[in-house]
Amino acid sequence: MSVFERYLSLWVLVCIVAGIGLGQLFPALFARVGALEVADVNLPVAVLVWLMILPMLLKIDFQALRDVRRHWRGVGVTLFVNWAVKPFSMAFFGWLFIRVLFSDWLPAGQTDSYIAGLILLAAAPCTAMVFVWSNLSNGHPGFTLSQVALNDLIMVFAFAPIVGLLLGIASISVPWDTLVLSVVLYILLPVIVAVLWRSTLLRGERGRARLAALLRHLQPFSLLALLATLVLLFGFQGQTIVGQPAIIALLAIPILVQVYFNSALAYWLNRRLGVAHCIAAPSALIGASNFFELAVATAISLYGLNSGAALATVVGVLVEVPVMLSVVRIVNRSRAWYEGALPAPRSEQACVQPHVRADTGGIADGHGGRPFEMAEEGVTAASLAHKGDAGRGSDRQQ
Repeated sequence: MSVFERYLSLWVLVCIVAGIGLGQLFPALFARVGALEVADVNLPVAVLVWLMILPMLLKIDFQALRDVRRHWRGVGVTLFVNWAVKPFSMAFFGWLFIRVLFSDWLPAGQTDSYIAGLILLAAAPCTAMVFVWSNLSNGHPGFTLSQVALNDLIMVFAFAPIVGLLLGIASISVPWDTLVLSVVLYILLPVIVAVLWRSTLLRGERGRARLAALLRHLQPFSLLALLATLVLLFGFQGQTIVGQPAIIALLAIPILVQVYFNSALAYWLNRRLGVAHCIAAPSALIGASNFFELAVATAISLYGLNSGAALATVVGVLVEVPVMLSVVRIVNRSRAWYEGALPAPRSEQACVQPHVRADTGGIADGHGGRPFEMAEEGVTAASLAHKGDAGRGSDRQQ
C-alpha cells in the first residue's frame, strides 16, 4: 500500500478544509460549477463518481453474476436493514436528538422540518458511492452490483409509501427525473461501459495481463477522484457551513449515529449468519448509506429550497463521505475478529469468482491488506487464500 493510501484519512481531512476554504475564497466559481446540474444531479461530481466506480465494475465477471444467489443471506440482511430498519431508526434518532436533546439550541419553528429532512435522507439507500466503499473494503463486486440493482428496483415502489408513512403526508411527489437519471448515470451506463471495455481488454493471449495493468493505472485516479469530490461537496456548501456551523454540527449527530448503528447491525447480523467478510463488508456499507441526491431533491420539492428539511439533507451530503470512510476502516480492521467466527471453507469459497484471473489493481484495505482477489480457473479458494497470506510476490501454483 502506497504512502498516499496509508494516510488517506489525513488527505480526506485536508480536502474538507480545502473545500470549505476554497468555497469562501471563490464562491462565484463554485456556484457556477454547482449549477451544472441535470435533475439535481451535479455533472462534474457525476464524472468523478464514474472515475471511482469503473475500476470495481471492470473486475466483475458478469457471466458469473448468476452465482450471486449463493449469497442470499447477505442480500436478506441488507434488504432488512435498508428497508425495515434504517428509515424508522432515523425517525427515532431524529425525534430523540432534534426534538428532545437539542431542542433548546435549534430554531423552534424548524424542528419538524429538520426531522423530515433526516427521514428523507435515510429513506433510500445509495446508488453510486457504495461501489467505492465496497472496493475500499475488499467487497465482492458481483454482490455489490446485484444488491444495488435490487435496491433500486425496490426504491421505485417503496420510497414514496415509507416517506408518506413517516412524515404523515398522504401524497408524496417523488422526483422521478432525479431517481431515473441517477440509476441510468450511476448503474446502467457504467455497467455497459465496463462490460464492453472488459471484453475488449480480455481478447487475445495477454488479455488478463492488460486488464490487471489497467486496474493498477486506474487506482490512483480513483482515489484522486474521491478526494476531488470531497473538495467540491464542501466547496459548494462553504457559505452554509461558515454561516450556520452550530446547527450543522447538531444535525450531523443523528446522521452519524444512524450510520454507525445500521452498519453495525448489518455487520453483526451477517456474522451471526456465517456470511463471508467480502459479502458482509459491502452489506454493512450499503445498509448504512444514503441516496442524498434523491433526498435533497425531494426535500426541496416538498418543503422548499430554504427549509430546514433541505438543510438537513445537505448536511447528509457533507457527512456521507467522511463517515462512510470511517466505516470502511472499521470493517477492514475488524476482519480478523469477524472471520474468527466463520468456517474457513465457507469464507474462502464465497470470496472467489470463478473463471477470472486475480486482478491486482484494486484499492488495498485500511491495514495493508490485498485488494479483492478473483481466482483463475483451476485455482482453489483455499490455495488462493493461502498464497495471498504468504505474500503477493509468490508464484501461483497451478
